[in-house]
Amino acid sequence: MASESRTAAPSPTGEGAAPRPEDTPPKSDARRRERRSRRYRLDVKWSPYAYIAPFFLFFAAFGLFPLLYTGWASLHRVELTAPTDMEWAGLHNYSRLLSDEFFWNALKNTFTIGIISTVPQLLMALGIAHLLNYRLRGSMFYRVAALTPYATSVAAATLVFALLFGRDYGMINWGLGLIGIDNIDWQTGDWTSQIAVSSIVIWRWTGYNALIYLAAMQSISHDLYESAALDGASRWRQFIHVTLPQLRPTILFTCVVSTIGAVQLFGEPLLFSGSGATGGANHQYQTLGLYLYEQGWVNLHLGRASAIAWAMFLILLLIGAVNWLIARRLRKSEGDS
Repeated sequence: MASESRTAAPSPTGEGAAPRPEDTPPKSDARRRERRSRRYRLDVKWSPYAYIAPFFLFFAAFGLFPLLYTGWASLHRVELTAPTDMEWAGLHNYSRLLSDEFFWNALKNTFTIGIISTVPQLLMALGIAHLLNYRLRGSMFYRVAALTPYATSVAAATLVFALLFGRDYGMINWGLGLIGIDNIDWQTGDWTSQIAVSSIVIWRWTGYNALIYLAAMQSISHDLYESAALDGASRWRQFIHVTLPQLRPTILFTCVVSTIGAVQLFGEPLLFSGSGATGGANHQYQTLGLYLYEQGWVNLHLGRASAIAWAMFLILLLIGAVNWLIARRLRKSEGDS
């Protein structure tokens, strides 16, 4: 039949339909999609570097460049009044430090103040963290209160402690007088001035370290404490045999950070009395930071100050190496056990 032999017209949406001009995507749309995909690939590839670039830019400007410049200046005779006029001196500034009694005095004071401030600080922080680790009413308040000294200005804290340790009207001497101890001149004695400066450091950083220990304690599995309790261990024995072994990496970290802070101690001894960068009339509490400031910004010897800065940097590298060795031994002992 004619109607049956006649070929049916293809449907506009059928498979055999010929594409119409309006159904074909323009070349501009294809190019636009290609550009978008190219931008997407570039974004995925380079965006992480763009996000971290500000840190490296600031580090290069305020960290790497000063480090390299002080290293170069330490090899020259240069004054702060004319920092571009450099005279090559080689290792003279470093060799001079080895025979400088004030440098060794500052190094000794830094070491003793570091010991006096770090050991009680970390022991008190451990105790406070252990108390805060248990369920206490208003525990959030105590945690905030523990962190408050850390948020206090160094200048404000030091000036307050300078009044507390005053010879004639200080509250510390008033309290000692109640038990029959005569007034102590805290700022002029060797050990007394270092104890006073260390007390400022202890007050400012104990709460900070306590919160670090608290965070580490809360990550310890409660199964360990339950097993120790089933074995009849008291809370003290649980602290000794469960908490402390689990806190060894954190304790090592806080020891290293506190030691680094002790080497760089500057604000507290500078503001403790009116002696300024000398650290007392007899340099009795002058730290390496104060000695660097005295040489560079008081005596204007920029080359010598740069050598002191690099000596401090080498000391910090030595501390980091000791930390790495101890951490490696701890990991090895844990693996063997």
